[in-house]
Amino acid sequence: MEATKKKSGGLKEVWRKFLVSLKRRPQMIPLAALVVAFVFYSLNLMHISDTTARIQGPGMGLAGFVTMLFSMLSFMCFLNAFPYRKKTNVPMLILMYVLLGIVILADAYYINAIWTAITRPDNPIKVSTETIYIAYAEYDLRIHIAILAVSAVLTALLPVYSKWLRKIKTSIDVGDNGSMEAIDISGEA
Repeated sequence: MEATKKKSGGLKEVWRKFLVSLKRRPQMIPLAALVVAFVFYSLNLMHISDTTARIQGPGMGLAGFVTMLFSMLSFMCFLNAFPYRKKTNVPMLILMYVLLGIVILADAYYINAIWTAITRPDNPIKVSTETIYIAYAEYDLRIHIAILAVSAVLTALLPVYSKWLRKIKTSIDVGDNGSMEAIDISGEA
C-alpha cells in the first residue's frame, strides 16, 4: 500500500515538473510536432524512394529532396525564432512558415505526380501487391502534410495557449506548523 502511494506521489511530481517546464518554454509543443513530422517522413522515406524509382516522374526526386532539406531547415528556423528568454525572432518565424509552405507544396506535387502516373491513359502504373509502396507513399505524404499543418497552427496559436499554461497551478503547498512567528531573524542575540 505504501509503495503504491509513493509511486503515485512520484508520478504526480513528474507530471508537475513536466508542466513547469512547459510553462517556462511553451514553444516545445509546436517544436515536438515539427520533430514528429520530420521523423515520420524520414521513417517512411523507403516508400517514397521506391515510388520515385518506379514512376520516375519529372521532378519527383527533387520534390522528395526539397521536402527533406526544407524540413530540416524549418526546424532550425524554429529553434532560432524562439531563443531562450528573449523575444521572438519574427524574420526567422516568417522564414519557417515559408519553408513549411514549400514543403507542403513539394508533398502535394509528389502526390499529384503519383496520381498522374496511375491515371495516365497510356501505360498507367498499376498498384498491385508488388507495388503497394506507391499507395503507402501517397498515404504517408498526406499524413505528413497534416502533421505539418498541425505544427503550423500550434506555432500560430502559441501566444494563446502559453497564457493558458501559465494559469495552471504548479506550485507545491508547503505545510506550516504554526510557529513561524517564533523564529527570530533580527540577528540580535
